[in-house]
Amino acid sequence: MAVRKIVHYPAEILEKKCKEVEVFDKKLARLLDDMYDTMIEHDGVGLAAPQIGLDLRVAIVDIDDDSGTIEMINPQILKQEGEQTGPEGCLSFPGLYGEVTRPNYVMIEAFDRKGRKYRLEAEGFLARAIQHEIDHLDGILFTSKVTRYYEEDELKGEEE
Repeated sequence: MAVRKIVHYPAEILEKKCKEVEVFDKKLARLLDDMYDTMIEHDGVGLAAPQIGLDLRVAIVDIDDDSGTIEMINPQILKQEGEQTGPEGCLSFPGLYGEVTRPNYVMIEAFDRKGRKYRLEAEGFLARAIQHEIDHLDGILFTSKVTRYYEEDELKGEEE
């Protein structure tokens, strides 16, 4: 597959509500494969279509756990509960990290690459990643939710 170029802020597409996917075909499957390769190449845990310049409601998340790669086409949030606060970054904002509060639990409904509808429930970091990517599809950037930005030395402690 192919690694696509990441779109960086302030590109207009990053703040635009994306269009629904209507055709589930090989082209969509190739896009999802490319998005996965791009996310891995850039060491991300999620990627939304507008981050590679496409006006489509397509996003993927893979936090490297048992849930594997989650492909979300036309996702909708059905339910959110609880609260968690933690660091977030974004491939469209290289080197920028901030503290963001989000619901700790999320239930979504989306379609897979073959057009089959599914529901998914997630908690903790997976819920955070899913909500971050769905925000991208609505033109909402994590920077609008940051309560404070981290200095680089603060993040080094987080990783160890």
